[in-house]
Amino acid sequence: MPNFDAWNDQTAQSLIEAHKSKPGALLPILHALQGRFGYVDAGIVPALAKALNLSRAEVHGVISFYHDFRDAPPGAHVVRLCRAEACQAMGNERLITQAKDRLGIDFHETTKDGRFTLEAVYCLGNCSCAPALMIDDKVYGRVDARRLDQLLDGAGKRS
Repeated sequence: MPNFDAWNDQTAQSLIEAHKSKPGALLPILHALQGRFGYVDAGIVPALAKALNLSRAEVHGVISFYHDFRDAPPGAHVVRLCRAEACQAMGNERLITQAKDRLGIDFHETTKDGRFTLEAVYCLGNCSCAPALMIDDKVYGRVDARRLDQLLDGAGKRS
């Protein structure tokens, strides 16, 4: 998992300035913020709205519409479970239930100890090896219940 910087308003403002003249600047700015800090702090919404001549509601609407944007720092490990059709056909719902039960969280939540964040994705490009999931930056295919437990155990030991 990449190490993110702690949120810093001055750095966030410099990222806004660096990208605000691009066409459709809001998404590049949001990606830059999340890439640097791991999330988009709600406190930056007024500055984004002002810099781009948008309403706060418009900025918030974009942030909340795209599931990739987080409003809080992620856990040490981000577990992304594929929910696309191929993975559905191969039993991903059982894995989703197992992951939620094991971690004690739902999608878009982080465990209380900060070790795991659980996210849904709608294709990992690994359809021929469904069901698939991703932990941090590594994709795993043909995941069954036993393999899911092994992967979570292994990631937990790397925290």
